[in-house]
Parts: sequence; structure tokens; C-alpha cells
Amino acid sequence: MLAAVLPVRQQCGKHFKNLHNFTTTRLLSTMIPSWATYDPYSAGTKGKEVYAVPNLVDGQWSHDAKQTMSIIDPLDQDKGPIFTICDTQEDEIQPFIDSLRKVPKSGLHNPLKKPERYLQYGDISRKAGHALMDPDIAEYFARTIMSCVPKSHAQALGEVRVSAQFLNNFGGDNVRQLARSFGVPGDHYGQMTVGHRWPFGPVAIVSPFNFPLEIPCLQLMGALFMGNKPVLKPSEQVSVVMEQFLRLLHDCGMDMADVDFLNCRGPVAQKVIVGTPVRLTQFTGSSRVGELLSAATHGKVRLEDAGFDWKVIGPDVGDVDYVAWQCDQDAYASIGQKCSAQSICFVHENWKSVGLVDKMKDLAMKRNLQDLTVGPTLTVTTKQFLDHTNKLAAIDGASILWGGNELADHNIPDKYGACEPTAVFVPLSEMIKGDNFEACATEIFAPFQVITYYNDETLSDVLDALERMSHHLTAAVVSNDVAFQTKVLSNTVNGTTYTGRRARTTGAPQNHWFGPAGDPRGAGIGTIEAIQLVWSCHREIIHDALIPDNWVQPKSS
Repeated sequence: MLAAVLPVRQQCGKHFKNLHNFTTTRLLSTMIPSWATYDPYSAGTKGKEVYAVPNLVDGQWSHDAKQTMSIIDPLDQDKGPIFTICDTQEDEIQPFIDSLRKVPKSGLHNPLKKPERYLQYGDISRKAGHALMDPDIAEYFARTIMSCVPKSHAQALGEVRVSAQFLNNFGGDNVRQLARSFGVPGDHYGQMTVGHRWPFGPVAIVSPFNFPLEIPCLQLMGALFMGNKPVLKPSEQVSVVMEQFLRLLHDCGMDMADVDFLNCRGPVAQKVIVGTPVRLTQFTGSSRVGELLSAATHGKVRLEDAGFDWKVIGPDVGDVDYVAWQCDQDAYASIGQKCSAQSICFVHENWKSVGLVDKMKDLAMKRNLQDLTVGPTLTVTTKQFLDHTNKLAAIDGASILWGGNELADHNIPDKYGACEPTAVFVPLSEMIKGDNFEACATEIFAPFQVITYYNDETLSDVLDALERMSHHLTAAVVSNDVAFQTKVLSNTVNGTTYTGRRARTTGAPQNHWFGPAGDPRGAGIGTIEAIQLVWSCHREIIHDALIPDNWVQPKSS
């Protein structure tokens, strides 16, 4: 399969070392794998034929949609479209409905049906992980990501690395280990109960723009591992990334009929979901859309939605440069467009004397459009960003610490945002007031954060503020003081919480659970537990076959 790339890279053991080197050196390869159909290196070039992303339904790629949607270059409004997608309409969704109706509730495989498919997906996962470790293929996906959702090369390549490691984790026998059953002795001779992990059958995945490979890759593979057939609806702006990943999976041996790929607008996707026997929809995106989808499906959803993520920096001061760097990364990496981005930072007053916030400002001001450490925000316009900034800055005692301006010398399309990394200081005593709190705790999916100070006497106000927040995805308790850690951790609920001096809010690697807490609809990603929770249900089968020779019929009861 790796012969699909020229030149072939041999020793895969050194690949991740090479990937690390890519993040600090030039962009290396411009080679296109033989299974790939999109050229990210020339996308948007005027005079070049615009690439058209097709749908995939019931095993066939299709350009049958009557309308198309042009996806513009997010960095340069004067360039041509980077690709088009099928703008599937409601009267064109019947093939998707028919495809999903073919899938039984018992799935394409389960512990008792076609168990060989667990092995097949272990092999597919191994091959795909091996492919993403190849530097040429890794670079191809990084550049494909960067062509439609600008982020630094290091951030884009990080998506590929996490996806590769996830796929490698589930190579070989590890897919069937996801469906491991357990037995419990029964009440009498010949009786035993066995608990199984059972698929849902037809399912749907609605994925976001900000991690166009990592999030849909991990959720899609989890759905497939457990025996489901998913219809994948990617964000329109980044559809080409998962289209190319599906082509890689086909090259690795996946049956083309195992996944349907639907390009359309949100209301059309909802029509497919509610008009078919889709038994579970996994949604990653805004809380508003998540709640609408939950209502439309009568709660048959798993959500990884908004994250207004907090960081509490404790009273023990140390490693100031590191803490400042991590704060900058958490707030502004990927242009602040992470559901785990640091939205608010509670800093103990002990850090004032060492200039922590000044160091954070210095790092933020080094970010620039040339290396894409700043850039366009795809769901927040410049006006929305600046209006929110000014609203918070108007609170009594508040001030703009840095940023608060439109980027200079850019050609970003007007439909997107283009603003400097920004922080607004709001006094804690003002922040916790009713209307102020609602404004300060509103997530803005952009390079923006609120900063405030507290002390030992006002820690209770901080904990009260954390309790009042509505979404509980990630959090960080930056302290090596065990008593302080325990105080904060025991009174909060965020599903993915880092603690210790190196604590961060961002980071969704493949080695630990990533997902919200406090909501029974919450979806995890990446781990065995996450896959089992999201993509399977519990089924109990009680085996009871042997009737004793001396059985006597009892009286009716």
C-alpha cells in the first residue's frame, strides 16, 4: 500500500522523529499519493480547474447533486475557490436514506455476527496508521488541512500524528478487544449470563471544521470498529480532508459501502438523520446546534459541544516562563479555534510580582500571519470579535490587556474574522455579577480570553464561578500544591482536567479520554472507554438450556 507514494519511505521506526523535525524546518514534500485526487499545493490557483468533492453513497462516488458550493480560500479573498462540494438538496437524499435502511439494528458485525470483520478492521487500522506515519503522506494531509483551515504547520501536522497513533493503537487484535464480553455465573446449573458490547447499526457523524482530520477520523473509526455503518457529514469548509482520508481507507482495504459521505448544509443533514433509521448521531460543534439536534432526534445523540474552558493558576509560584508559554498555547494555538482553548484564566495574586501576565502578552504579540500563528476565524467575524471585546472592556474596572484590533495587512475574506490575539482583564468582583458573568462566560471561538486575579480569600468566588458555567469540557489547575489541587478538583466537574504545574486546557491526544462531563449525552473520543461509550450499547444474553431430570412442575404463581 505504501507503494502508493513515490519515493517509498522505508524504516517506519524513524517516521515520528521525521514528523517532529517537519514542525521546525521547511515544508518538505509536495508529492501527491497515487490514491489521492486533490492537490493542496495548487488549490485556488486561477486558471486551474477547481477540484470537486463528491458524495459517497452505497459504495459509489457521486457528483449527481444539481447544485455545488464553492469553498473560498480563507487567507486570500482574491484567489479562486480551493474546491467545490456537492450542495445536496432535500429532494436528493433518497439514496442516502435507502443505503442506511439496508443496515440492520444488529450492525454490520457484532460479537456473534461476522466476527472476522473485527480482524479486518484491525488490519485496515494498522495499514492506515502506517501510511500516516510516512512523511510524504503526513505532509500531504498537513497541507490539505492548511489549505482550508489555516493553522500553523506544527498544529496541522499534530493532527496527522495523533490520528496515526490512534490508528496504530487499534491495529491487529485491538479492535476485537473493544467488543470484549464478560460472563457472570447464573442461579443454577447450566445458566450463565454474558454481557456484550453491541452496535447500533445505522449511525451518523457530524464533524467540525477546526480539526478536519483528527476528530472525524477518531469518531469514524470508533463507529466502524464496533460494527456500525456511519454516514459522515463533515463541515463544508473542510470536506476535502475526510474525502481524501476515505480514499486512503479504501486503499487500505475498507469496503467502499461501509461509510456514506454526505456533503450538504445542516438542515439537509438533519432531514437524513431524522428521516432514516439512524439510531445514534455523534455531533461535535456548537452547543446551539447540538441542542437542536438533540431535540430533533429525541435525545439519540452523543455531544462534544461548546467548551468555555477555564484555567486556575494556584498560589505556588514557579516555572514562570513555562506557565506563560502554556497559557499562550492554550489560548491562541490554532488561532483559538479549539473547543479546549483557554477561555478564562484565574490567576492568583502571588504571580503579579513575577510578571506572568506580561510574559503572556509578550508571547501573544509575537504571533503573526506569516507563520499562521494568527489568522482567520471561520465562525466569528471581525465585527463580532471586536464587539465582544469592547462589551467586556466596558465593565467597571475592566481593560484590554493586549490585542483588541483587526489584523494589519491581511486579505482575509470579509465573511471570516481577522483579529489579533486578545485578552481582557475583568475584576473578579465585577465578573461574578449577573449580567457581567453571562457576558464573560460566553464562548467566542477565536483567539480571545478573559483574565482575572483572585487571592486566598476570594477562592470561594472562583469556585462559585466555575459552578455557574454551563459546559464542562476541559480545565487546568496549574499548581503543585496538593491541598489546593484537591480543593479545586473536588468542587468541579470538567471531563478532561489537567492538574500540576504543567497543566493545560488544550490537548486531545489518543492516549487519554477527551470529552465533557456532567451531561449524560456527552461524547468521548480516542480511548477504549470512549469508543465503547459512544459507539456501542450493552446487551445481556442469558444462556439457560439445561432442565434437571428431577424437575417437578410447581404451582402457578
